[in-house]
Amino acid sequence: MKNLILFSLILTCTLSVVLAQSGKVYDNLTMTSELLKGERKYAIYLPPDYNSSERSYPVLYLLHGATDDHTGWIQFGEVLRITDNAIKDSTATPMIIVMPDADTGRMGYFNAGDWKYEDFFFEEFMPHVEEKYRIKREKRYRAVAGLSMGGGGSFMYALHRPELFSSACPLSAYVGPLTMKELEERMEWYKETYTKAELKAYFERHNVLELLKITPVDEVKSVRWYIDCGDDDFLYEGNSLVHIAMKKKEIPHEYRVREGAHNWTYWRESLPTVLGFVSEAFHQY
Repeated sequence: MKNLILFSLILTCTLSVVLAQSGKVYDNLTMTSELLKGERKYAIYLPPDYNSSERSYPVLYLLHGATDDHTGWIQFGEVLRITDNAIKDSTATPMIIVMPDADTGRMGYFNAGDWKYEDFFFEEFMPHVEEKYRIKREKRYRAVAGLSMGGGGSFMYALHRPELFSSACPLSAYVGPLTMKELEERMEWYKETYTKAELKAYFERHNVLELLKITPVDEVKSVRWYIDCGDDDFLYEGNSLVHIAMKKKEIPHEYRVREGAHNWTYWRESLPTVLGFVSEAFHQY
């Protein structure tokens, strides 16, 4: 009987240790947005020691791609398993990962017409999560990453607001319409709303190559860049052009082309490297 009790105690302690090593994901959180006139969903990953400590954590904003939502990185990207393992292996520092829903039926992470998502992100969403959770609010402890459309969001946010992010990691990124003609074709339904001049202004603000021309080089250099795209990805050309543009301006960046296409197999393999890359920025100060 004593042996059975002892075994039960050991088993309970072992299970407690195992469970304590796992982070937690909440994937059905909401907040009210005045700018977007309604409830907005988001998901969050909290590191293993979040509930047992009083410390504040660095944060990674992890953006999903078109056709997905805030649960994409959880369901298909296996963010819980991958991040837990990276923290356990000491290849990543404990961090909070925030995954917003950009409503891909609209214009995603960017402002367009009455869809003011970028304004919402910076004016409402970021303040909300950084107030609700124990998140460090300095640039050095904040990073952004994403895939496809979310990779484009990572580029845009870090180029529009370089003072806010220490690192940006666009994966298989949509770098924006490469020509005005492409933009006009994609925004055919806006032609009756926007003038040619307004479309041109939109193009210049939502094309990475154009932003690299007009954004002060020192501001771009203040962000650590990790750009990753598969050799069989249909967005390979745009990412290559960004790499070349950054090289010409002598902007430090990591550029990786691995074997792979535009799919979750590729992005799951990218995530551990992203976690390590942003962790280096969190630690370097």
